[in-house]
Formats: sequence, structure tokens, C-alpha cells
Amino acid sequence: MLDKVCSHIRKYQLISPGDTVVCGLSGGADSVALLLSLRELSDELGITVEALHVNHCIRGAESDRDQEFCRTLCEKLGVRFTAVSCNVPEYAEENSLSHEEAARKLRYGIFSRYSAGKLMATAHNANDDLETAVLNLIRGTGLKGLAGVPVRRGNIIRPLLCVSRAEIEGFLAERGQDFVTDSTNLSDDYTRNRIRHSILPIMQEINPSLINTFRNSSETLREEDELISSLAEEAYNSTYTGENQFSGLRAKSGVIRRRCLARLLSENSLPYSRERLLDADRVLMNGGKLNISGDIYLVSDGETAGLRTISAPKEQAELSAELKIGENRIFNDKVMVCELLECDNLKKNEDVHKNLTFYLLDYDKIIGRAAVRNRRFGDRIRLSGRGFTSSVKKLINEKVPQELRSELHFIEDENGTIFAERLGIADRVSPSRSTTRFLKIYFR
Repeated sequence: MLDKVCSHIRKYQLISPGDTVVCGLSGGADSVALLLSLRELSDELGITVEALHVNHCIRGAESDRDQEFCRTLCEKLGVRFTAVSCNVPEYAEENSLSHEEAARKLRYGIFSRYSAGKLMATAHNANDDLETAVLNLIRGTGLKGLAGVPVRRGNIIRPLLCVSRAEIEGFLAERGQDFVTDSTNLSDDYTRNRIRHSILPIMQEINPSLINTFRNSSETLREEDELISSLAEEAYNSTYTGENQFSGLRAKSGVIRRRCLARLLSENSLPYSRERLLDADRVLMNGGKLNISGDIYLVSDGETAGLRTISAPKEQAELSAELKIGENRIFNDKVMVCELLECDNLKKNEDVHKNLTFYLLDYDKIIGRAAVRNRRFGDRIRLSGRGFTSSVKKLINEKVPQELRSELHFIEDENGTIFAERLGIADRVSPSRSTTRFLKIYFR
């Protein structure tokens, strides 16, 4: 396994002689194998290895046990060890996040602070790579998401992406090295665990060489994504004229144009979906204007295109913000509240909020990024239980009193509108018997 890891590091130029590499050490098999691998290769690579443990304070005594295991292991190996604690349950509650998402955000924040000026190595392996690709596919993704976990992102490197979990366990067994097991990895409470325990075993029944097959596919996808990214970078640099404007971008291919538009919006912290990018591309090619968020518009004369601020009367302003779990406020005197509920907690939650009018949709059917916004001209939605797509304007005229129409909330994902206040949810995000996570929406 060491030879594969070393070859992987050299192939992607992850480490240079003289680097200090901080190993993210949880105490689990993957991170222990990462630490041992880097330690054994340190002389050959000319590097210094350190270890960083994040105690999420979720599992009480078990979390403390993991931290002490990591400390003892590093003392044995002569590796500098740092442990940092963070209160995931408290942070999750304050920010209306799941424990899984809260832990990830806190962990990577700590990684960033404690690896400044160094490399940060995480223990993602080939199995994690496949799980991530499947998860991205379920939620909706592009080429980059299908490629799985990036080999490098900033100063974060993944030296073990070339080896499987079975190879890691064999590597540890050869050295008689023990490790700890996180009890939360054994349950199906988290989406990734359900993929790991239920979906991948079926895929491996169909293809026993699944991990190796995906590893090859993932490498191909990364190479092709890097090519497209390089072409998009060239196009952006050659057509961007400054002040959020392009000239000559319409001569490029559609894929390149949309990547450039996505970068422009992202760099200006503006929300977008696949549908919005397609709309923006049509404006770029044909001329016209498209509201992006608030009073920000994409304006094109057919030759140049860029972002412009166009003030509009308050009652006509188009409002938009990225959808978040918790409170969403695009109107001054009205709040849309979104709660993420696991199936087992649904009944209890309904009892608490039994006097509220609320909506439920299948959270895992949302495609890509989601935004909350007000009504748009030409809005259409295929409501749950209906076999056809309807004009929102017609539905509002039929069902919503005139005095309530100016402050209706809508939610769109990368494939279009999935929720319209007082009208209902789109059929494609309607809960079913297989739904495990619900997005509950209500207003106050």
C-alpha cells in the first residue's frame, strides 16, 4: 500500500520536500493508516508530519476515549500532536444544522486555522470517493461532482484516495496496529451511512470490482473536468473586461459560457441554479436582461454582457437568497422557516406544531443548490398530484387573495420551481414511502 500512496503523492505533486504535513487524526482506521503512511514515508519524501485531532463533543466518554487514543499513538510515533474541542450539538442548534453538517463545518474551520502555512492531509480513501460521487449524483451534480472527492483543494490533500478501505485494514493488520471505531459510523442515521451500508453493497454485487472500476472512472472524470476548467479559465481571462462584464464570450461553446457565468455570479456572492444559468446564457446570446438577485441584473446587448444594478420600485423588486435551514427572510414582516426532519422525528414535530399550516417535501429530492425568492414573471410549477404543469399566475388568481399576492415565497432548485407558498410543492419533490428526510416549511 505504501508504494501506491507514494506514487499517488508524486503523480499529483501533493507534497514537496521540506513541507510540513498536518494529518487529520480521528483515531479511526483510515486516519491511523494515513498517519502511519506519512510517518513511514517522511524520510523518502523529506517532510515533517504532525497530527491534529478534533473532538466534536458528540459522544461523551467515547469522544474523550478517541482523543486519548490519538494522543498515545502520536507519543509512540514521536509525532507532534494537537487536540481541539468544539461543541457540535450547540453549534448545530444555534445554526439550525444537522449534527453531520455542523461537525463538517467546524472541523474544516479548525483544519484551516491549524494548518496555516502547512499542508492538511485528510484520510479520504477510494470507498469515500465512490460514496461521495453517489451522494452527489442523488442530489444532482455536474462533472466535478461525479468525479468524487478532489485530490487537492487549496492546502488540503488526500494521499489515500488511491487505496480502498480493505487495503487500509490489511495495512494496519500487517503492522498489528489497532484503531478506534466511531459508533455513529455503524448506524444508518446519516445519509452517507445509508449509502455505505445499503446502496454500495448492491452495486458491488453487480460489479465485484466496483471500487477499482470507479477509481479509473473518477480519474478520467477529473482529467476531463480539469480540461474544461482550463478552457473556461482561458475564456474567462480573454473575454472578461473588468467591472463584471464580458466581451466576446458568446463566441465560446455553451459549456464554457455557462462556467464563466457561474464564476462571475459566484465571485459576486450571487445565488444561481442550473435553470438560472441556462436563462443567463440565453440572455448572453440573444440580448436582453435577467434578474439575478434583488436589483442585480445580467444585461446583454448581444456583443457585451455583464452585471448591472437596476433600481426598481419596491413593489416590483425581485428578491432572492440562498435557501437555508432555519429562518429565511426576504420580506420585512414575514419569515419562512425551514426545518430538516428525520423520518422518526416527524410525528413528534407535527405534535409540537399542530396548530401551524406547513408543507413537507422530500429533502433528498432537491437538485443542487436551492434559493428562496419572490414571484417571477412566467413562473410555472407541476404541483404534487397533478399530471400537468400550470401557470403560477393562473393558480394565484384562482387561489390567493389579492392582498396576499405581493409577499409569496417560492423555492427553486437547479431544475426549477419546487415550492410555491399557498399553492403547494412540485410533484418531483413530493414525499413517498421511501422518504427518510423531510424539509418542513411554515411561516410566521
